[in-house]
Amino acid sequence: MTETPIPTRGEGGVPLIYELLEHAADLGFRVRAGSLPELFERAAEALVAIAIETGDIQTRESYPIQAEGDSSESLLVNWLSEVLYCLDGRRLAMARFHIDELTEARVTGEAFGESRDPSSHPGKLIVKGVTYHQLKIEHEERGWCCEVFLDV
Repeated sequence: MTETPIPTRGEGGVPLIYELLEHAADLGFRVRAGSLPELFERAAEALVAIAIETGDIQTRESYPIQAEGDSSESLLVNWLSEVLYCLDGRRLAMARFHIDELTEARVTGEAFGESRDPSSHPGKLIVKGVTYHQLKIEHEERGWCCEVFLDV
């Protein structure tokens, strides 16, 4: 696996919150954050930004999201799977996430966005699922880091 240098700024000069990771069959991303709840929030934002155009999303509504698991890794995969369900199954366009509670077995939070309109929020990449393949969550000197691979 090689890392491809990417710009630190996205469209309109907005700072990027994630790095893309190359893989032969999947697409991965790496996120860093100061706390574990913030890591979950940023990972959700990265997932949505990979799947759809996020520039025009209005944070008009709040949508509850929750997931359960028996480890930090399963919580993250299940959390991101719920985000993906909201994106595709519930047809929501989400721009921001907030974790209300994160325990060893449960994560609860909310997404902020609006109903997905294909003309305002066109798809970029079809994400079929969140995988455990090469999944990493690490506590670092300055906070937390995760690497997540998506089935595309």
